[in-house]
Amino acid sequence: MIDKKDLRIIYLGTPDFAVPGLQRLVKDGYNVVAVITAPDKPAGRGLTLQYSDVKKAALELNIPVLQPEKLKDPDFIAELKSYHANLQIVVAFRMLPEAVWNMPAIGTFNLHGSLLPQYRGAAPINWAIINGEKETGLTTFFLKHEIDTGDMMLQIKEPIQEEDTFETLYNRLKDIGATLILNTVKIIELGGYDTIPQDTSVPLKAAPKLFKETCQIDWNKTEEEVYNFVRGLSPYPCAWTVLNDKTYKVIQVKKTHTAADNSKHPVGSVVMEDSKAFVYCQSGKIELVEIQAEGKKRMKVLDYLRGNKI
Repeated sequence: MIDKKDLRIIYLGTPDFAVPGLQRLVKDGYNVVAVITAPDKPAGRGLTLQYSDVKKAALELNIPVLQPEKLKDPDFIAELKSYHANLQIVVAFRMLPEAVWNMPAIGTFNLHGSLLPQYRGAAPINWAIINGEKETGLTTFFLKHEIDTGDMMLQIKEPIQEEDTFETLYNRLKDIGATLILNTVKIIELGGYDTIPQDTSVPLKAAPKLFKETCQIDWNKTEEEVYNFVRGLSPYPCAWTVLNDKTYKVIQVKKTHTAADNSKHPVGSVVMEDSKAFVYCQSGKIELVEIQAEGKKRMKVLDYLRGNKI
């Protein structure tokens, strides 16, 4: 058993997904001695330096913030050691060199957005929806050399609803993750815990990083597959398509559950019916509900069609 006051925690994270976990630890009285996050980045027309969400939270909590450009930099490693942390927690941060993750005596654990060993990789929430999963969850595990392969501490399951998008599921998991982080630290505090090796005897589904080319809609897929693809990328990084030589981001679609005659309407063709726009898939057709044309704002298709054509 470790006395709570003897736990010295360094918290590593960048986006808003990592903020609730940090806040819960501090609220529960844990000693977060420093936060590591991404360097400030210029943004907007004036290229004003923008803080990461985690940095904003850390400053509000009066926690020292480290923002190394290179995690192997000797000066950063020396500064990290000076905090004498015995536990590190990683939530939505970049890959760590062994000199960092292997530094604390207790170790470094990560919160991952899937039920490991499934969906190892950079985009687990997106890919679970894209692949039509009915359930996902979160896992805490200790880091080791191979990415997302370390022994697990805790898991929690979360249903994926039929209407869930990346955004809605992300927001639920963000809040659930804070509780899982806190519970993991409490188990470490009590001591005598067992970690669980990941079972790799089953077929594994990956969650690779998403790129622009990954996000193009393939209308040769079924109606169900296109529906899952769009909502799994909505609103970010966002599915896109080219229709009649124009590029559109596709934010929301609706299944029609109708058979479609592909001999009359080839795959990928757009058909207007009752002021609605439908695109024909490999089987069935799907309704476009919300889109963003090049150089325009996001709009409901009904509004877009009042002054434009697809």
